[in-house]
Order: sequence, then C-alpha cells, then structure tokens
Amino acid sequence: MKRIFDIVGAVLGLLLLTPFGVVVAFLIKLDSKGPIFFRQERLGKGFRPFPIYKFRTMILEAQHRGGPITFGGDPRITRMGRFLRKTKTDEIPQLFNVLRGEMSFVGPRPEVLHYVERFRKDYEEILKVRPGITDLASLKYSDEAEILALAENPEKEYVERVLPDKIRLAKEYVGQSSFFFDLSLIVRTLLKIFGRPRQIHLRLDS
Repeated sequence: MKRIFDIVGAVLGLLLLTPFGVVVAFLIKLDSKGPIFFRQERLGKGFRPFPIYKFRTMILEAQHRGGPITFGGDPRITRMGRFLRKTKTDEIPQLFNVLRGEMSFVGPRPEVLHYVERFRKDYEEILKVRPGITDLASLKYSDEAEILALAENPEKEYVERVLPDKIRLAKEYVGQSSFFFDLSLIVRTLLKIFGRPRQIHLRLDS
C-alpha cells in the first residue's frame, strides 16, 4: 500500500509541479552561477547509498568554502536559496528519488555517510525502512538552520544535540509506522509549510 501511494503521489506531483519547477530552475540560474540541481550521496534502506536530489540553494563549490552544516546566516546560501529553503521548495526534486524507490514520502530523513557511521548502531534500526521526504524530526526541526545559527559551534550542536534527538524521533517513527500515521505526518507537514505566515522578500535584480 505504501509503495503504491509513493508511486502514484510522485507521478502526480511531478506532473503538477513541473511547470513550477521550470520557473524555479530559471530563477536559480538567474540568481547565481552553477547547476540547477544539488546532488549528494546519502544512505538508504539497508545502508544502500543513493544520490539525493534537491534544487541548488548554495553558491558553486560551497562544500569547499565551509563545513558540512548550514545555518541561518550561512553566507554560502544564495538569495534564491533562502527562499527555496524557507518554503521547502528545494525538496521537490526528491520526488524522483521516491519514484525510483530510494525514498518514500514519509520516513526518517536520509543522512550522509559521515554521520551514519558515527551512530551506526542506531541506524541499523532506522535504516530497516526507506528514508523519506518528511518525518517527525522534519516537523520538529523545520527551523533547524535558525536553531544552529544561535549555537557558538553549529557542527558540535548538530552532532551532540540535534542529531541524537532526530535519531530518537526516527526510532519512534519506525516503531509506530503505518499507512495512516504516514498520512497524518503528510497533512501536518503541509500545514506546517502553508499554514503559517511568512516574511519572505526575494530580489534578483541587485
């Protein structure tokens, strides 16, 4: 049932959002140099690596100009990137990952190898299921970048506080996962994105 829902949802989502995606792609290219999409290897179900896709939100070669953690005032984030991150629009290309079976609409957010290896025993339980676009941790840490921006050391804050809590929530999801629980998380995610007022100002002409 869950896989059928993922396939149908991904196909419909891609059909409906492709025109919007074309506009986003144009604005990304207009705003800064670099590719339209960001691609990074993550670990999926059974520790199988896969390339996750997002709309690019950072400057070219950002990985060589700072640490692996991004935070609210990170200068590597482009003007268009701030809008995409704030509205979660950068996640739209992950519909391809869902369609290919690497991800699900709902499931623990996929992490990079570095952090998975650091908490490997925990991920042996978590990666029994497909990672997802949204989950309990996505709801709790929807403003993660702003939280890390307040920390003296964002990397340390993420590893010692935020990630362990995300792992706890991921285990909680795995323990009570069901089709109707997934539907409730999707609804809560949509309400989180569209149900709150936003102060977003985007200018590409300066």
